[in-house]
Amino acid sequence: MRQPLVAGNWKLNGTLASIKDLVEGLKSGVDSIGNVEMAVCPPFVYIPEVSSLLAGSKIAIGAQNMSRHTAGAYTGEVSGTMLNDFGVKYALVGHSERRASYGETDEKAARKFVAVKENGLVPILCVGETLVEYERGNTFGVVKRQIDAVLDFFGVEAFSGAVIAYEPVWAIGTGKTATPEQAQSVHEYIRSRIARCDEEIASRIQILYGGSVKAANAKDLFSQPDIDGGLVGGASLDADEFVAICAAANR
Repeated sequence: MRQPLVAGNWKLNGTLASIKDLVEGLKSGVDSIGNVEMAVCPPFVYIPEVSSLLAGSKIAIGAQNMSRHTAGAYTGEVSGTMLNDFGVKYALVGHSERRASYGETDEKAARKFVAVKENGLVPILCVGETLVEYERGNTFGVVKRQIDAVLDFFGVEAFSGAVIAYEPVWAIGTGKTATPEQAQSVHEYIRSRIARCDEEIASRIQILYGGSVKAANAKDLFSQPDIDGGLVGGASLDADEFVAICAAANR
């Protein structure tokens, strides 16, 4: 059985003071949660502080982005080597906001995905459709294209030990959420797409749901057979809410 994973994406939020309070709330709340992997993805500047505060806890550290380059004249970028210095375990790749606001193409996301693995971190590949694509009935086509970018460049083995997060863009920060059945149908499609190349890798890969996950809907979403946890945005900034989501993933 796949172990559930709940990862919190803090995005461009937080101060030193607020993060200390948030982390203390998380640490005290997750002690009783058993069979769930948990992670938080702070802004880069707070990774050292959060890493120090979470030392010895059940909660891993993730990065919101990572350069595919190891070093060089890449102003504003952060490498896997740098992230390794602070014990970072996960790195988000191809988040919808990176694709929409910073021109991250499928190819760029695929190359970052492999760079994350080459640096010993676990990539969380974000895939999903916009509202326009959803209304046109093109959900599966978009998800296929984004996953195939990795498959075509690097083969199915690239997905071994990786994570995929399905984030319907129309449900991020809007308060809208795909029904558990809608989300399950896409997760099932993602797993079947990987299974066409390697059934064993497909059976092991964690596929998270990332569209306005909250404590109120987490249990119904996580009860679906192909939903292995969540990539949580705004709700991850509330310790009680995030802990409740993690508890809902416990199997």
